[in-house]
Amino acid sequence: MSITGLRERRKIPLVPENLLKKRKAYQALKATQAKQALLAKRERLESFLHDSWRQQRDNVRVRRLQVKPRALEVPDKHPLAFVIRMERTEGVSSLVQKTIAKLRLKKLFSGVFVHVTPQSVRMLRTVEPYVTWGFPNLKSVRELILKRGQAKINNKTVPLTDNTVIEEHLGRFGVICLEDLIHEIAFPGKHFQEISSFLCPFHLSVARHATKNRVGFLKEMGSPGYRGERINQLIRQLN
Repeated sequence: MSITGLRERRKIPLVPENLLKKRKAYQALKATQAKQALLAKRERLESFLHDSWRQQRDNVRVRRLQVKPRALEVPDKHPLAFVIRMERTEGVSSLVQKTIAKLRLKKLFSGVFVHVTPQSVRMLRTVEPYVTWGFPNLKSVRELILKRGQAKINNKTVPLTDNTVIEEHLGRFGVICLEDLIHEIAFPGKHFQEISSFLCPFHLSVARHATKNRVGFLKEMGSPGYRGERINQLIRQLN
């Protein structure tokens, strides 16, 4: 065979430029998708490990409460506590999630009044890394109810501006006006549970930078956990 014939057989067919561009773009897309899939898999693994660690920490803390009864003692003799949720609860143990639901703290920086009993102290100790709590005075109770007091009536949130609404729903407990409501909350009696359930959880005012600079905001607010009477300072800060 002649040299000219070999050259003709070895001649590589030319590929159109637009087809080369499409191949290159397709390869780049596939590489990006593979990288994203790897990152997503790594994030899922890290999230699983983090959630497992949080659940294990919750279980250990609950077991310690059962072993050490002193941990469930009330630090001071006060009948009323105010609880504010400060932390997210994704990945925590089911017991913590159920306790948060019982306390009606579904949203961050929401607060509720709680009658201090051995059962309620156990609940507060169970969720202590995710909430802060303490003993509000009469001034804090009054300011919270007057400014942010709302009730849920017929699936509607109604501000507490009309005494007739209070008398209609709480009159059977001897509560006929806003001042009676404030007194019954500040000094819990036998109908405290019914009266406090009439109130919606208080949605507290949080600075806009709280979601962006959460570390700095928590430094301003302080750490979760028991605060005693210092909760009054936080109530005035967030009310």
